[in-house]
Amino acid sequence: MPTESPSPMPSPPFPSPDNAALRVVVAKALQALHNGEASAEEAILDAAVHGWYEGHIEGEDTCPGCTYRGKLPKHQMRP
Repeated sequence: MPTESPSPMPSPPFPSPDNAALRVVVAKALQALHNGEASAEEAILDAAVHGWYEGHIEGEDTCPGCTYRGKLPKHQMRP
């Protein structure tokens, strides 16, 4: 049986369900799906990527200076 999280989900870096930008992202994905401009997979992927980005912005606004990457460097040199 899953245990409950001490804080309600979602929380930054995930967008809150009432985030206006997230609602636009979802509406855009649904419109593309219904118009035949995107498959279900493409619409979901588009919404997931843009939703994550909006959540990241919301998280930075909510907690300036917080890092959601732990100790990972923000940029890594590739070999």
